[in-house]
Amino acid sequence: MNNPIAGFSKLSKEQKINWIAKEYFSSPNDAIELIKNYWNSDEKLQKLHDEFIENTITNFYIPLGVAPNFLINGKYSTIPMAIEESSVVAAASKSAKFWSERGGFKATVIDTEKIGQVHFIYKGDTSKLELFFAQIKSKLFANTESMTKNMQKRGGGILDIRLNDKTNLLENYFQLHATFETKDSMGANFINSCLEQFAKTLKDEAQNYSLFSDEEKDIQVVMSILSNYVPNCIVRAEVSCPVADLKEKNIENPEDFAQRFVQAVQIAEVEPFRAVTHNKGIMNGVDAVVLATGNDFRAVEAGIHAYAAKSGQYTSLSHAKVENGIFSFWLEIPLALGTVGGLTSLHPLVKLSLEMLENPSAKELMEFVAVAGLAQNFAALRSLTTTGIQEGHMKMHLNNILNQYNTTDVERLATSRHFKSNTVTHSAVVEFIENLRK
Repeated sequence: MNNPIAGFSKLSKEQKINWIAKEYFSSPNDAIELIKNYWNSDEKLQKLHDEFIENTITNFYIPLGVAPNFLINGKYSTIPMAIEESSVVAAASKSAKFWSERGGFKATVIDTEKIGQVHFIYKGDTSKLELFFAQIKSKLFANTESMTKNMQKRGGGILDIRLNDKTNLLENYFQLHATFETKDSMGANFINSCLEQFAKTLKDEAQNYSLFSDEEKDIQVVMSILSNYVPNCIVRAEVSCPVADLKEKNIENPEDFAQRFVQAVQIAEVEPFRAVTHNKGIMNGVDAVVLATGNDFRAVEAGIHAYAAKSGQYTSLSHAKVENGIFSFWLEIPLALGTVGGLTSLHPLVKLSLEMLENPSAKELMEFVAVAGLAQNFAALRSLTTTGIQEGHMKMHLNNILNQYNTTDVERLATSRHFKSNTVTHSAVVEFIENLRK
C-alpha cells in the first residue's frame, strides 16, 4: 500500500474488510474467509461486539478458563481467567489446591482512594495563587454537585482537592490534585468529568480575582485527567503456614524449600532484572482476572509497575519470610477496578465471569485479583526452586506445538506418551513428529 485511504471509518464493515484483503494479502479471498470465520453466528451478539470499538472487522479469541478451589477468607471460589499463555491457569489451580489444604488465602482491602489532576501553567506570585485557591476550593466542590450527587448516595464522591506547586520540576507548573471514592465503579468517566469542571471553575474564577494581574489571570490549563497510579488504592493478599506443612511430593525437605523460596524473593527485591520477570509472573494472574471481568488491564499494569518502583528502584511486589517456624508470603498492589459500568454491563462473558464470582463488589474483586496474582507467583517460585520452570511450562506448551503441526489423533497420543518421560523442547517434539511420519 502506497497511498492513504480517506474516510475509512465511514465505510461499511464489508467494505473495510474487502479493502484490507485487497491491499495487504496475497490471497484476499482466504483472508476474508478467515476474518468471517471468527464472526459470531448470532447477529445481535456480533453487532454488540462490533460497537465496542471503531473499525471492527472480526473477533480475536482469547481462551476463558477457570481456576477452582480458591479458599479466600474462609470461602471457596472459582476464579475466571482470560489468557493465552498455556501454563497460567494450571499453575493458579495448583496453587489454589495447595493452599486450600493449608488454611487458604487471606485478602484485605487497605484503601480505595483514586486520583485525578488538573495540570496548569500559572505565571505569577505563588502566594497569591495559594490564597486564591483557598478562596475557591468550596466552589470547586459546589460546581460539581450535579455530577457527584448520585455517587455520594452510594457513599462515594470527591474526598479532597489540594494545590500542588511543581515549579521545581517544570517552570510555572502547578496542579489541582484531587482524590476520589468511586465505590463499585472504576470511576474514570466520573473523575474526568469532575476534573474538567474544576478546570473551568479555576479559569473562570481567576478572571474575576481582583488580586491577580492580567498575566496571573491567564491560567493555562494543559490537561485534566485521572491518574492510573493509585498508591492509596491498595489490596493485600497473603498465605502462611508452619514450615513443616509445606511438605509435598516435590518438597521433601520443607525447611530447605522455605529458605530457597525466601532467597528467591529477596533476589527479586534487590535485582531489577529479576524483579521485572518476577512481577510479570504476578501479572499473569492479575491481568487474566482483570480481563475476564471487563476491567482495564493496561491501566492496572501501568499503576502496579509504577508502584513497584515507588522507592526509586524497581523491586519485587511480593515478599516472604520465615519467622518462629512460620512461612509467610504476601503482596500488596494498587488496583482501581469496577464491577459496574463499562464492559461489565455489556459483554456477556464479563457478566458471566462476575456472576461466577457471585457478583462481587469492587473491593471483593480487588481481593480476587490480588489472590490470583499471589497464587501465580507462588506457583512460579515453587517451580523455580524445585523442579525448574521449563518442565511444567513445556509440557503445557506441547499442545500448542501439536496443533501447529496439525497432528492426527494417533500422532498426538504417541507424542504425549513419549514426552511423559522425556524433556519437552520445541525441536525435540518436531523431530519426534517428523520421525513418526517417515
